[in-house]
Amino acid sequence: MKTFIGIDLGSTTTKAVVIDERHNVLGRGITNSRSNYDTAAAIAKQEALVAARFHLFRQALGASGALNGALEGFLGQLERDFRLEQFLEQLTDLEQVCERNAASVPEVVAALRTLFGLLKNEAPELFAPGAKRKSDFFRDIAGSRYLALGEQVAKEAGIRYDQLLNAFDRSIIEVENRVYGESTSRHLLAALDRTFKVLPETQKLSTKIRAPIQGVLDTALEETYVVGTGYGRARLPFSKEHIRSEILCHGLGAHVMYPNTATVLDIGGQDTKAIQVDKHGIVESFQMNDRCAAGCGRYLGYIADEMNMGLHELGPLAMKATKTVRINSTCTVFAGAELRDRLALGEKREDIMAGLHRAIILRAMSILARSGGIRNEFTFTGGVAKNEAAVKSLVSLVRENYGEVTLNINPDSIYTGALGGATFAWRAVMEEGKTAEARA
Repeated sequence: MKTFIGIDLGSTTTKAVVIDERHNVLGRGITNSRSNYDTAAAIAKQEALVAARFHLFRQALGASGALNGALEGFLGQLERDFRLEQFLEQLTDLEQVCERNAASVPEVVAALRTLFGLLKNEAPELFAPGAKRKSDFFRDIAGSRYLALGEQVAKEAGIRYDQLLNAFDRSIIEVENRVYGESTSRHLLAALDRTFKVLPETQKLSTKIRAPIQGVLDTALEETYVVGTGYGRARLPFSKEHIRSEILCHGLGAHVMYPNTATVLDIGGQDTKAIQVDKHGIVESFQMNDRCAAGCGRYLGYIADEMNMGLHELGPLAMKATKTVRINSTCTVFAGAELRDRLALGEKREDIMAGLHRAIILRAMSILARSGGIRNEFTFTGGVAKNEAAVKSLVSLVRENYGEVTLNINPDSIYTGALGGATFAWRAVMEEGKTAEARA
């Protein structure tokens, strides 16, 4: 099967989208960006190809009729079990690297074995139905549990806690910069066995289920053409022929998602882009913020650190506000000082958060105005589009300044740039006649 792939290497996360010859989205993948951009691109692409497999599983199993109305529940469990298999392999890898780095101190090695035994025993609970994880990235999941269990293990082993922390810090980068693509089929088959145990009622259908799944696994997903974009696109391991600008990819990606899009606002980790496109998704004009991080995801990340909170917690906290505290500075450097001043004056955290989100959107509105304003339809993309408080402020300010316009926000909007890249890849082959040999 021919596939066309777009990779958006952002400053915070790297995204990938895989589409087929009919321009259908098969899969999406995301990972945290690293100093090793080649690895981030490879992992995001691998995640998108795994998602494509699950998409094809759904089609094949649906056509077989084997599971009738239980298809979604079965696939949900299969994906959780697949993620568990991935996690356990990385955990074993991390254990081996930690032990190697601590080999000169036998008592630390012994404590590590105890600690990783606990981590492996509790791993299934992290991927059980309804389990809540603050992140889906291995480093975040493993790191949080390692820290939570490590202090007690160190105490019982009679060693210093910082010795275990040091082993983790020296090892995690090596492990997270590995691509486990060759293990995908093995993980999926092992996950299938786990799923049959969790859902015993499917055991009697195992033959009817395994055949379609094996058929999908035997289908090669040919990487026909790849296009890269994003903040770190210059570091992608592609030739210039396979690179497109962020502006072009976000404009086209928004058009593919919403064909009537006229104006696009993208707020990512490192920059804010206001883009005007024509009815074909071709960019007519655009504006970007300067090198200052104010008004971007980095700004929210800094605020989260100041508040000792997770980035994902800021939006829900701001939604609890009873008023909006005016924030005078959107400068990241001075944000911490103003935040502390407001707290010292007795302002509530949620009210301050509401003010900070409004300040970010006000800055974006000024960039939109310079690009030509907001035209109907207006599409909001980027990681910040998942922040409900930012969306609330944007809706309010758009109505206040431009009246009623159609505002498009998609749960998958963080993949807009990668979708644009995949569409450029598709066009290169399907419309421009470029050959598979030209792929990156």
